[in-house]
Amino acid sequence: MRRAPRLRRVLDHVGLTKPAKSDAPGVDRRGDYGVSVAKLHDRERDAGPLTADENRRLLRIKLFGATGSVLLLIGSLATGQIPVLQNPVAGMRVLSLPSRMWSTALTLSIGGTIMLVVAWLLLGRFAVGRFGVEVLHGRSPERRMTRAQADRTLLVWIAPIIVAPPLLSKDVYSYLAQSAIAYHGMDPYKVSPLRGLGVENVLTRSVPNLWRDTPAPYGPFFLWIGKGITAVTGDSITAAIFLHRVVALIGLALIVWALPRLARRCGVSPVAALWLGAMNPLVILHLVGGIHNESLMLGMMLVGLELAFRAVYGTESLRLEGRPLPSRAGWLLLAGTAVVALSALVKVTSILALGFLGIALARRWGATLPSLRGAPVRQWWSRSRTTVYTLTASAALMAVVLLVVMLLVALASGLGFGWLSTTSTGAIVRSWMSLPTLASVTTGRLGIYLGLGDQTQALLDVVRPLGELVAAIFVIRWMLAALAGRLHPLGALGVSMATVVVFFPFVQAWYLLWAVIPLAAWATRPWFRISTIAVTAIIAIVVMPTSSNTSGVVLAQGLLAGVIMVAVMTALFFEDWPWRRLRRRRSADADGDRTVSGT
Repeated sequence: MRRAPRLRRVLDHVGLTKPAKSDAPGVDRRGDYGVSVAKLHDRERDAGPLTADENRRLLRIKLFGATGSVLLLIGSLATGQIPVLQNPVAGMRVLSLPSRMWSTALTLSIGGTIMLVVAWLLLGRFAVGRFGVEVLHGRSPERRMTRAQADRTLLVWIAPIIVAPPLLSKDVYSYLAQSAIAYHGMDPYKVSPLRGLGVENVLTRSVPNLWRDTPAPYGPFFLWIGKGITAVTGDSITAAIFLHRVVALIGLALIVWALPRLARRCGVSPVAALWLGAMNPLVILHLVGGIHNESLMLGMMLVGLELAFRAVYGTESLRLEGRPLPSRAGWLLLAGTAVVALSALVKVTSILALGFLGIALARRWGATLPSLRGAPVRQWWSRSRTTVYTLTASAALMAVVLLVVMLLVALASGLGFGWLSTTSTGAIVRSWMSLPTLASVTTGRLGIYLGLGDQTQALLDVVRPLGELVAAIFVIRWMLAALAGRLHPLGALGVSMATVVVFFPFVQAWYLLWAVIPLAAWATRPWFRISTIAVTAIIAIVVMPTSSNTSGVVLAQGLLAGVIMVAVMTALFFEDWPWRRLRRRRSADADGDRTVSGT
């Protein structure tokens, strides 16, 4: 059978042509938006508790990961991002020892990271099931660890990291300098650390050279928090770093609170969502260890969504009967929307969540995709009026709440709206993890090799905006899929975040969490979980705690020694040594004696 011309198929797809008679009965079909992506989700059934033997193995895994965190802490005293001035361990006989043994510290840091990743992988057996039996075939395991066991494991793993220096990134020093600029009454969106504080300032000295003369790209709510921290700590770098880590921990606590609730709402195991999302090594190493503000952004975004979803998917009316005032559910919706808006004033990326929250609200008010795309042109308005009105009302509500929150924070913080013009400051970074940047840089290098000159920047100026346009088109598609009811708004948000990360002009390792954490509460199928597990493990290990002057030989030595150390520690923790068999035999004999005496 001959296929219709491509243009006709496109017009049919968006509902701009009159359907043929044979197609008339299906005029209200939802179309194919999100058909493939919807296959990432499947509901999971409840699982029973672990057996006694499984609990013993879980304890070993927990201690193995905690040992890795302790080794990472010791190594970070040299490989961590120590401030240029005010090093708190300088001159201390024991604590400064790793800094005088760089190769050893690098080995401990790499080995500790690998141990943490391996422990996380092993723990997956008790969260999402065995790889070859449950995960690979998309089945729910018979038994899972409890929520309390997951929470305690996460606490044990992050405890050593809490007191470690900043790991793998110096972004926190930019936070400190920009907050100090705001505290001293200057505009951090116009004044850089170099010009506002001076090159000899104790805070400026620790800011990487790349960011010393750039304005702040972060939202005013985050810098308002930093301004308060500066008011408390002054020029004390150690105290300020600790308080910023407390902020990151608050963000993690918000994630831990909201993620299981969102997962249960989507029919996903809360423990599985916690393991893949909150217990993810990238969270521990970068959000907690690296003290990145994504922790607060994601935590507030998820909490806001959970609060708003309670109202949207609840049975209570959103306004008082006969009165134009919000009901209790209506106030909950407004509160959740305001929290999501606040998260966008930490980092603007989470503003996407307002779009999908708006879609969920419009669907509650009667919006549907079929009436927009399946109707003949002459009937389009009569069939689509309700959808257009509800989408407009929902978008207007989201916009009003966002504008009110922006105005209140701008006035209360005194930081204004300058952040709207500096969000692209990070584009000066050429990250290999960004698809448009990688393609531009690779093509530019090829041009140099062929003698065509260095056209890299010209390519970046063209390819990066093109990538953003492609991302925007896909995001609209996922919104239509959510409007059709094929994707839960949370799942559509996660897929959209993944799309943004792929086509973003600059990408860091922890940006992957923009997508992984919301998707952990919705996507359950093998393709998603296996790829996420693999990418997480690889990125967590590949991003090493090296410095600019670390030679390849030293790095290779540290990596080899770290792998050997992990092999030895794995044998010590998990090998079935004779003394372990003897202890099990004695335990079994004692249980038998108690059984006999009881009878």
